[in-house]
Amino acid sequence: MSQVNLKAVESATTTDNNGNCTASVTSGEPLGSPRRRGWGILDNRALAPALITCVLLTGQLTFGFLESWTRTFLAIGTAIICESALGLLMAQRIPHLASAYISGISVGILVRSPFYWPYALCATLSIASKYVLRFRNRHLWNPSNFGVSALLFMYPHVAASLSIQWGNSLWPMLVVWALGSVIVGRLKRLHICVTYVISFLTLSAVRSAITGTSYLANIAPLTGPMYQLFVFFMLTDPRTTLRNKRGQCVVAFLVAVVEMLLRLAEVIHAPYYALFLVGPAALTWELVMLTPPAREAHGPANEAVAGKA
Repeated sequence: MSQVNLKAVESATTTDNNGNCTASVTSGEPLGSPRRRGWGILDNRALAPALITCVLLTGQLTFGFLESWTRTFLAIGTAIICESALGLLMAQRIPHLASAYISGISVGILVRSPFYWPYALCATLSIASKYVLRFRNRHLWNPSNFGVSALLFMYPHVAASLSIQWGNSLWPMLVVWALGSVIVGRLKRLHICVTYVISFLTLSAVRSAITGTSYLANIAPLTGPMYQLFVFFMLTDPRTTLRNKRGQCVVAFLVAVVEMLLRLAEVIHAPYYALFLVGPAALTWELVMLTPPAREAHGPANEAVAGKA
C-alpha cells in the first residue's frame, strides 16, 4: 500500500460566478489546516457541524425527538473512531473529523430503534462507504444517506426513521430553516435546496391529484426536522454533488421526481432511497463523461473536507 505524505497540500475547488468549478488549487498547508475566509476566522468546516448541532439541541429541548442521548453519543463516537481508524489505515493520518461528527449526529437523530447496535452499525456503514465505494478518487454516496438507507433496507424490523414534526410551534422550524439557508448560502449550495423544495411542492400537487389526498398533507413532511437534515446536509454534500450549478439543480429535481414515484408506490423511506439512487448515478456519469482518469488515492483522508456528510 502506498503511503500518503502527511504534509500533502490540501486541494480546494474554485468556482466562477455561475457556481461552476473552474480550477483545483492547493493551499500549501497540511491537510486539516483551518480555512479562514468570509466571516473572520470562522472555519467553513465548522459551519455545518454548528448547524446540525443547532438542529439537535432545538429538537431535543423542545420536543425530545432523540431516542436517547446515549444512542446519539454512540453513533457520534463510532463515526469518529471509524474515520480515525480508516484514515490511519488508508493514508497514515487522521482526517478532519467534521464529516464524521455530522454523519454520527445525523445517524443519532434520524434512526429510531430500541436497540443500540443499529446506531453503531449505521455510523460504521456511513463512514466505511467513503473509503470503499469510490470511483476516480471520489466517494459516490453521501455517507449519512448510504448508512441510513442501508440500515432501513436491511433491518426494517429493528429500525425506523425519524418521523417527529415540530408540532404547532413555528419558531423552531423558522430558526433552523433561516440559519440553514444562511450557512448553505455561504457554501454556495442554496440553489440545490431551493430547487428541491420547489420541485417537492410542485410534485406534491401532482401526487395529490393522482391519489386524491390533501395537498397540505403531502407537503407537511417538508416542515419536519428529518427533511431539514435531508435538504441541508444530504442533498448539498460538496463531495457528492456535481460540479456545475445547472447539473446540481437537475439532480435535485430528479431526486424529487424519483421520491414522488416511490411515494406513489408506497415506499416508506422515499427521500433516502431517491437520493441513494439518483445521486451516485449522476456523479458516476459526470466522472465518466467529463473527468479524465486519475491515479486513485487511498480514501477521503486525501480529500479537502468541506464539512458535509
